[in-house]
Amino acid sequence: MTAVPPPFDPELAAALEPIEDAIPPSFTMADITEIRQGPGIRLLAELDLTMEGAFDVEDRTVPGPADAPEISLLVCRPVAPAASGPLPVIYHVHGGGMVVGNNRLGVDAPLAWAKELGAVVVSVEYRLAPEHPHPAPVEDVYAGLLWTAEHAKEIGGDPERIVIAGASAGGGLTAALALLLRDRQGPSVIGQMLLCPMLDDRNDTPSSHQMTGLGLWDRTSNETGWTALLGERRGGPDVSPYAAPARATDLTNLPPAFLDVGSAETFRDETVAYASRIWQSGGIAELHVWPGGFHGFDGFAPQAAVSRSARAAHMDWLRRVLAR
Repeated sequence: MTAVPPPFDPELAAALEPIEDAIPPSFTMADITEIRQGPGIRLLAELDLTMEGAFDVEDRTVPGPADAPEISLLVCRPVAPAASGPLPVIYHVHGGGMVVGNNRLGVDAPLAWAKELGAVVVSVEYRLAPEHPHPAPVEDVYAGLLWTAEHAKEIGGDPERIVIAGASAGGGLTAALALLLRDRQGPSVIGQMLLCPMLDDRNDTPSSHQMTGLGLWDRTSNETGWTALLGERRGGPDVSPYAAPARATDLTNLPPAFLDVGSAETFRDETVAYASRIWQSGGIAELHVWPGGFHGFDGFAPQAAVSRSARAAHMDWLRRVLAR
């Protein structure tokens, strides 16, 4: 197994240098509290969620899973939608390695999609590990989707046109949500968008070894996130596919998937493998591996050429899915 990493895209490499000073590639369980209190999380409270007045923004508290606390949903509705009638809904699951974040984290991307496409955004806040290990996070995500589907018309949305989307840990939870919706015969969704998704607790792919100590979210950080979620079960024989979707043995009858990942990040190989297994199961998947991309590159370096290409691909897929 080679440990020689692929090179970063030159534009992305230049953008990565100052980022690594603030966000080291590796963190351990002992660092979680400090990261939760870091400036990046504090700045989420200052986001203009209205996108300069384009959205009405509301926080909703809705029922959580059985015998569990209520959950918070961020609901953003277009103020002046271009189309009349119910609008598509983008149900967003935030990232943060299963251990940090809230429903504001990463929501700028789905808001940008929704502003252009004329869609409602619902972003779910789920309980975080290690205080709340599996299945708490995914059950919160599932409960939020149930509420969104049942109340779609109330928030101006179309229950027949819901796309689920997430990045990093949110991408993994989105994939798990698709599996749960299929297996529990829950509400149907028309697509799943898995951006640099966190899918495999075994953390032993060639890309996870190649990127040790490099970029953002390396193999050490990945072990931390999965251990927080699963404890001693991480990497063992009895991990649920609703925790780590790469463990699923059946990928049939899932909604069309969009998967993308950088060539120079930990999650490259598990993302490629997941797309391949969807195809092998007779499903629909669109896969992009962006050359020289580090984890979350298009959010951290949006002006780079490869980031612009990635964002255009996201929008193109969404347009096609919503047009079906």
